[in-house]
Amino acid sequence: MKFGKEFVAQMIPEWQQAYMDYSCLKSILQEIQNARKRSGAVTRKQPAHRNFSGLTKRCTRAATSEEVENQDIMVSEMIGGDGFERYETSIMRVAEAGREPELVFFKTLDLEFDRVNRFYKSKVEEMVKEAVVLNKQMDALIAFRIKVDQPSSSWTCSEPVSVDVNALDATENRETLADGSNHGDSTRGNVPEALSVLDRVRLNKAQETPLSRIRNVLKLSHQEELKFTRENLKKIEEVLKDVFIEFYRKLRHLNNYSFLNTLAISKIMKKYDKIASRSAAKTYMETVDKSYLTSSDEIRKLIVRVESIFVEYFASSNRSKAMNLLRPKVKKEKHRTTFSSGFLVGCSVSLVIALALLIHARNIMGADGKKIYMETMFPLYSLFGFVVLHMIMYASNIYFWKRYRVNYPFIFGFKQGTELGYRHVLLLSFGLNTLALAAVIMNLDMEMDPNTNDYKTLTELLPLFIVGLVIIITICPFNIFYRSSRFFFIMVVFRCIAAPLYKVNLPDFFLADQFTSQVQALRSLEFYICYYGWGDFRLRQNTCRSSHVYSTFYFIVAVIPYWSRFLQCVRRLIEEKNPTEGYNALKYLLTIVAVCLRTAYSLNRGNAWRNAAWIFSALATFYGTYWDIVFDWGLLQKSSKSWLREKLLVPHKSVYYAAMVVNVVLRMAWLQTVLDFNIPFLHREIMVALLAILEIIRRGIWNFFRLENEHLNNVGKFRAFKSVPLPFNYDEESESR
Repeated sequence: MKFGKEFVAQMIPEWQQAYMDYSCLKSILQEIQNARKRSGAVTRKQPAHRNFSGLTKRCTRAATSEEVENQDIMVSEMIGGDGFERYETSIMRVAEAGREPELVFFKTLDLEFDRVNRFYKSKVEEMVKEAVVLNKQMDALIAFRIKVDQPSSSWTCSEPVSVDVNALDATENRETLADGSNHGDSTRGNVPEALSVLDRVRLNKAQETPLSRIRNVLKLSHQEELKFTRENLKKIEEVLKDVFIEFYRKLRHLNNYSFLNTLAISKIMKKYDKIASRSAAKTYMETVDKSYLTSSDEIRKLIVRVESIFVEYFASSNRSKAMNLLRPKVKKEKHRTTFSSGFLVGCSVSLVIALALLIHARNIMGADGKKIYMETMFPLYSLFGFVVLHMIMYASNIYFWKRYRVNYPFIFGFKQGTELGYRHVLLLSFGLNTLALAAVIMNLDMEMDPNTNDYKTLTELLPLFIVGLVIIITICPFNIFYRSSRFFFIMVVFRCIAAPLYKVNLPDFFLADQFTSQVQALRSLEFYICYYGWGDFRLRQNTCRSSHVYSTFYFIVAVIPYWSRFLQCVRRLIEEKNPTEGYNALKYLLTIVAVCLRTAYSLNRGNAWRNAAWIFSALATFYGTYWDIVFDWGLLQKSSKSWLREKLLVPHKSVYYAAMVVNVVLRMAWLQTVLDFNIPFLHREIMVALLAILEIIRRGIWNFFRLENEHLNNVGKFRAFKSVPLPFNYDEESESR
């Protein structure tokens, strides 16, 4: 792989604008090469023994006057008005023919280097400030441990003196970073002073719960009095462990940022020397080595100290265990996953062909029992079709997110290394698809018993067995079938159900939006309860539609996903005071009214219901389409020449225009409900299923561009790491707020 591609591949996606613009510098080098060809410049042969590396420290002596005179460039360091160092490169013998593009090259290189240097320094300062905060958290943890281990001891506390855990502080305790002193030794020598920290701290809630939200509404305190129990100590250690893992991850990324940009400068200078026949790389790299980007050692020292602290306090002095937590191994794609996915795809295709042949050979679509089958068994099995299609669309989303470097694990907040790839999602989807198709064929192959008019109970219960199996696997506590992802899904579903009682994060409203496109699947679940709960499966009949209870829940089930999103928007409006969330809530309220009116019209008919359904559906569709394109996707920006947006991940603009058109067309699918557009040879249930399929496809398209827009927002704010809540809150911090 060429360095340019490797450079891009190793970038932190959210920081990609902060890296050296390597491709721009390469294009300028191409201009230099073309200019030299036009001017007929003679290429000087470079010495074969030249010893140069831009990544290693070199002990340099002062250059003699003769050496300075023979240099191709001279790099000057200046301090700007903002206190940051800046570099300016001057080209010697600039009067030579064809050197004008080289002036542009070095001016661009200096600007890029200054920008990288400035960004790196600002991030290092952020890490140092965060290290100070972690020092104080470790003060409190050590004191808490002492109190738990020796609860009956009476300590005489003198004036407040903090525990000596400043090993993380790169500004106040540089000597400790170097000598690696042990926190525990200083603590054991001054226990009463260590315990004085507990007088100034309170315990924060690690996670918001419905009860804590109610306490907040009642203006009760968010913080708890310190209870020195083993259970609380374990919770605090788990929270701080996550904080240190995330902090260590930031340090490693920042260290890698320094290395990659230094390597990029080294590579581009080597290319310059080769193309321009100069010897400028050594001079420029000496300047780079002395710059803050390369010479600063705060990050490297912090990495060493974090490792030391983590080994001692969070891994029982087991370094191997600590490093496995701090540096989790990259999950490799297993060949058996690919093979199994392919095998199940083949099974699914074979079963679809077998099903088509069975229907044709037995003329099932023209048989007398067609209507009964379509009203009973088809809604049961269509549930699996909706779920499988949505999973396939999600797998496609993952594939294209990875291709265009959308950092979806970070956006969704997946635990590092546990996110599912598109192959894993396809494996699950085609596994479920194979089970469902096999059950369909078994059902179609059964004949009615002429003596009892009863169907064989086993085959009638097959759909219920599959649903039960899926539920059991989903809630299974054992570490099988991607437990971390299953539990994450269950947690987010619960947060969607209890929408107003939890702080709304992106996974919450993203999943709730998915459910708004699965209304028909939720109605299928309602039919499962009715069909099997009321015993209709014994005679394969459908008495559900004649029940007022079923009709009432037919409305409620359709409204639940939109109501959840409405409550989430209201919660965000109250918390963030952002009027945009109020407009978003209005969108879902309009949709709720439109869905109820369309459902009422489909059940009761009548011109009044039809006109009302028309009006509110049109309003909801126009509002929703505008919101999708402008707010969720960030397109149709007037500031952009193409009326899209300034930053696009997909290189072909036609993709965005096509997506907008498709979104509008698929959102108009509700027209079938109010226009009574029916195809004679298609049963009503098939039409309903087709409309649901179109909505799922629309949602799959929406998913990609929604996350692309979120990713670009993160890129614009250089937001590359998640915020982990701290366990302790100091009294002075509360007062400062």
